[in-house]
Amino acid sequence: MKKRLLTGLQPSGELTIGNYCGGIKQVVNYQDEYDTFLFVPDMHSITVPQDPDTLHRRVREIVGMYLACGVSGTENHIYVQSEIPEHANLSWILECNSYMGEMSRMTQFKAKTEGKKEIGCGLFTYPILMAADILIYNANYVPTGADQKQHVELARNLAQRFNSKYGETFVVPEPLIPEVGAKIRDLLDPTKKMSKSAENPRASVFLTDPEKTIRKKIMGAVTDSGEGVVFDEENKPGVSNLLTIYASFSGCTIPEAEKHFEGARYGDLKKEVAEVLVVFLTDLQDRFAEIMKSGIVDETLDSGRDRARAIAAQTYDLARRRVGLGRV
Repeated sequence: MKKRLLTGLQPSGELTIGNYCGGIKQVVNYQDEYDTFLFVPDMHSITVPQDPDTLHRRVREIVGMYLACGVSGTENHIYVQSEIPEHANLSWILECNSYMGEMSRMTQFKAKTEGKKEIGCGLFTYPILMAADILIYNANYVPTGADQKQHVELARNLAQRFNSKYGETFVVPEPLIPEVGAKIRDLLDPTKKMSKSAENPRASVFLTDPEKTIRKKIMGAVTDSGEGVVFDEENKPGVSNLLTIYASFSGCTIPEAEKHFEGARYGDLKKEVAEVLVVFLTDLQDRFAEIMKSGIVDETLDSGRDRARAIAAQTYDLARRRVGLGRV
């Protein structure tokens, strides 16, 4: 029997080629190895102000894009967080078994509230909801980077505390450090990773960018002094970033890309990088458009919700009875 893995599809901002290389491709690989739960954390999104119409649209669009990228809607449990009330119900039980001290030490809370005068309570308590997202399905593994590892540790602590106090109820999850995917850098500052929230939109290539925009962004990408198309992240971060993009979307290795561009000028490199991106993203966008017109997104979310809620309901019912809620 496959182990369970849980990860979220954050419905904020437009996805970049960096998100694809560093995250989405790994989700595609996970679905073969694990019983994978993919949820859209729309409840987490409202810890900061959101436009309701935009949030509704992005929930469906991000699922459509993942499906277009090869994530299976039948092999995985894909669902919207707010459509399964057991998440919030379990979060309340866990809040009542959490401590102010441990929550105030969460580094993400400190980072997101620095310099702000009015701070929403949701920013303080959302790591507990995140723990509920994980524990409600008894997930064995949660893919996590360094910035999110503390949240998995909180889920582990709450599971162990609850199990010790009320009896074995939750699986204690383990963080899963993802395989290192291609690190796509900012086109204007290759010392930083490409971000969907970059201040300058020219710094990122989005999965939905049209052909003309893709070519313009790549041709405007920062390169380096000197000549020679070689992979050297320390001395030639701009060229190295373009080689990484080329290799990632043409299917070759970095050494093969270096050999291909031996003796080439930076302009030649940019033209070919733009071309492989245009070919890949045009095909992806065509699939995305068909998916968004087909009704598959809603079918996937309906099916995923029903399957996930059946599991969540069992876990929540056990937890609520363990703490004494409701009628026996």
